[in-house]
Amino acid sequence: MGDEAQSRQPLRGRIGLAWCDPYPQVVDDEEPLRMALRARGYDVVNPAWDADFDWASCAAVLIRCTWDYHLRCDEFVAWCERTSRVTRLFHGPAIVRWNVDKRYLAQLAERGVPIAPTVWIDGRGAEAERMIRVAAGAWTRAFLKPVVGANASDTLRFTCDEAGFGVALKHLEGAPGAFMLQPYLDSVERDGELSIIMIDGAPAHAIRKVPAAGDYRVQEDWGAHDEVWLPDAAAVAIATKALGEASAILGERLLYARVDLLKLGDGYVLNELELIEPALFFRHSPASAERLAQALLERIG
Repeated sequence: MGDEAQSRQPLRGRIGLAWCDPYPQVVDDEEPLRMALRARGYDVVNPAWDADFDWASCAAVLIRCTWDYHLRCDEFVAWCERTSRVTRLFHGPAIVRWNVDKRYLAQLAERGVPIAPTVWIDGRGAEAERMIRVAAGAWTRAFLKPVVGANASDTLRFTCDEAGFGVALKHLEGAPGAFMLQPYLDSVERDGELSIIMIDGAPAHAIRKVPAAGDYRVQEDWGAHDEVWLPDAAAVAIATKALGEASAILGERLLYARVDLLKLGDGYVLNELELIEPALFFRHSPASAERLAQALLERIG
């Protein structure tokens, strides 16, 4: 729909896409979504989630590029609570509270979703050292990731030897919060992280995020690139299973999600199920942005 046609269409309301300030200098994937909503007669605004803004002026708010939430997690969850009381928030605070802590992966694993072997480290000192030595003793390399984090923040890849264990313990002492310990899956360097974007419960499109040579971080901030990926039936089955089990736990059909997979042997494991602010890579599939816009408007009537 052209600009002239849009200007003649009666304004149906306002949709807020919650942002962060400053917005990271990466490719703007949200423009296809903004265009799809505007074509349906809605004004679209992009305030920072912590801005002085009247969220009640929006018919709905989507949490999109709030990529600093992990730095002020309690404050962000409180904002979700407040915003959900004055407008329709996707996703709402119950989903955010569940998904912000990566220990949700343990719940999904109990329900049959495959994940990498994982040890959860809540403490420090001798107990943490014992857990690392016992778990990682059978591995060549291991990986530490905070249970609350984004953009590969405070992650560590280390070798499973005396020197590596020392680095890991020093890393734990210097970072707050609980951590998850896993074997390092070097498939990420060959195959990348494989992501299936789900809209209203169904696969929409998929992308492959490839880190810079020798790195494991799949975000553009760290020099990674992404490309279209055509998932096989096994990958789609895991994505569908993960989303279905999450919906059952939360008691809600999820509007959008990104299912991040890694190759392990001949199959896949769930790396993360992103329900809060995942990049949805609409530049690779504007049709998926159309699907999300339509699904959102059907939800809010």
